[in-house]
Amino acid sequence: MTADKPDAPLLKVVNTDATPEEIAALVAVFSALGSSTGAPAPRRTPEWSQPARRVRTPLAHGPGGWRASSLPR
Repeated sequence: MTADKPDAPLLKVVNTDATPEEIAALVAVFSALGSSTGAPAPRRTPEWSQPARRVRTPLAHGPGGWRASSLPR
């Protein structure tokens, strides 16, 4: 068996009365069933829409608090 050409066909139509549309429907169903990679990865919530960003952080107290209020955390 080579990568370009398999030894045996994967799908064999036995009914000679099948229309091309029926065969195409069968191929579409089997290809959709076989291409499943498993459960999709969980969707990650972007940082800008995190609920914690809606809450204001407490202001710094004591000496130098006004300077610490503008420093990044």
